[in-house]
Amino acid sequence: MENQDGAEARDTGGAFSVGAREHQVLEPGAAESGGGSGKKQRTKAAPADIGVVGMLRWAWRQLTTMRAALILLLVLALAAIPGSLLPQRIQDPATVARFIEENGTLGEVLDAVQLFDVYSSFWFSAVYILLMVSLVGCIVPRTKQHWKAMRQQPPKAPRRLSRMPVYRTLPLSAEGDASAAAGSGTETASGMTAASGADGSAAASAAPRTREQLLDRAESVLRRAGYRVARSEDHVAAERGHLRETGNLLFHISILGVVIVMALGGLLGYSGQRVLVEGETFTNSLVSYDSFEPGAYFDPDALVDYRLTLDDFETRWDDQATGAQFGQPRLFDAKVTLSRGEESQQLMLRPNEPVRVDGSRVYLLGNGYAPVVTVRNGAGDVTFSGPVVFLPQDGANTSRGVVKVPDSGTDEQLGFVGVFLPTAAQNENGELYSQFAELRNPLLVMSAFEGDLGLDSGTPQSVYELDADEMTELTEPDGSPLQLVLTPGDTVELPGGRGSITLDDVRKYVGMDIRHDPAQVWMLPFTAALFLGLAASLFVPRRRVWVRVRGEEVEVAGLARGEDPRVEAAVEDIARRLELESPR
Repeated sequence: MENQDGAEARDTGGAFSVGAREHQVLEPGAAESGGGSGKKQRTKAAPADIGVVGMLRWAWRQLTTMRAALILLLVLALAAIPGSLLPQRIQDPATVARFIEENGTLGEVLDAVQLFDVYSSFWFSAVYILLMVSLVGCIVPRTKQHWKAMRQQPPKAPRRLSRMPVYRTLPLSAEGDASAAAGSGTETASGMTAASGADGSAAASAAPRTREQLLDRAESVLRRAGYRVARSEDHVAAERGHLRETGNLLFHISILGVVIVMALGGLLGYSGQRVLVEGETFTNSLVSYDSFEPGAYFDPDALVDYRLTLDDFETRWDDQATGAQFGQPRLFDAKVTLSRGEESQQLMLRPNEPVRVDGSRVYLLGNGYAPVVTVRNGAGDVTFSGPVVFLPQDGANTSRGVVKVPDSGTDEQLGFVGVFLPTAAQNENGELYSQFAELRNPLLVMSAFEGDLGLDSGTPQSVYELDADEMTELTEPDGSPLQLVLTPGDTVELPGGRGSITLDDVRKYVGMDIRHDPAQVWMLPFTAALFLGLAASLFVPRRRVWVRVRGEEVEVAGLARGEDPRVEAAVEDIARRLELESPR
């Protein structure tokens, strides 16, 4: 017998020999020598030790398979889930710090495994790199093989077509003989029957086909059906469906393209966030961002010069619906003015409808209220004045915020912690809460602290949190904690001649996310090519068909390369087009 390499395998009296290599392994209990025992030794081949190099080669082959690429793509998608479920340090470091503080050991463990820095973590990067290596190592050799396969002729018909999954046997002559057409005639030397007419011409249309005529017709029919055809002496071989493998390669090349485009966007682009209150202007410079994350190769000098002013922010919540739909947001329209040099234009910024500026996109992410507070010292001098951003805590826009006054006119600094209620109401226990998200009955409730704000220590602090470790809460004359309750226009005096605090107005603010990705323009063509390749790999059938003439019999056989439920119908259609009838 013959193995795949063409080496001869032969029985050599107990040793199995393949080529020049022999391995003899005795089973337990077998005699080491056969002298006089009369027992025939039983042998089996020993497994070869592939070594370190062989193991590395095996691992490379496993990594560069399409299966491994798809598994890594799925793992990458799963690895991105924590990035959408947990706050990310790159977007909101203050929220991450608060999450870790509130969750104790759990928060520290999550931080240790970089779940708050998912997209820059070592394990996410490892999966990303492995996916790229797998795709490249899979695509290159398969493209080379596919190119060779497309240039090769369809394979010749097997010796026994009857072994094919779809097989039909048809008679060579499918038309009536000449006697039926002309009534009488003579048989020619070639076996064709000719009818004798007035001019002695033969009735060719009624004559049975020869082998060459049928093969010519088969070749024509198969070419019109989209097959690549190769003609042999007694048969026609045809093949179609190379577009299926082309689509498969296009799909994986597009995935690689998408991955590269995303990587280039992260390296060359930037993202930044800014909270903008009504009436304020954002200038596209590094100092104007609340947080800024540049790519590894981003040049800050490449920032486009423009200004964005929030003129008005219109909001609306549903107060007519009942049940879970009550209070749901219905409208967030931010009217902005975009200025570049001496030119300016009015634009509308909405959720999922970003403002595009020279390759950058400005998204509307969040919104809330910013009470305008003025603090004066005992002498009546203004020590703080301006809008203070309060962060929403629930669907009714109950918001929390702090006011820090480092220069209060005395040796002590002042700090205020407040809760803002857009539509204030009292429950049955007399507790204040917000009844609705719109500004219908605004109320600001604050507590006051005195001491060291810790701003001079050099340690970064969140503008939304007050570190009161070195501060003392102000109290009423009776010793109870001081509580300041203000509506727009109200002024409350601070005890001990420390001055006063005024709620001048309440403005709205928006949270903006500014992103610049110079490689994004390539995302659409790669995505379109991805879906096009996927469709081709799923719906284009790959099959081979052979038509052979054997004596007075015609064989038509088909073989599907993969899943092809229509291969049998395709063979039947070819037989019909050949105008042959299958025997019943």
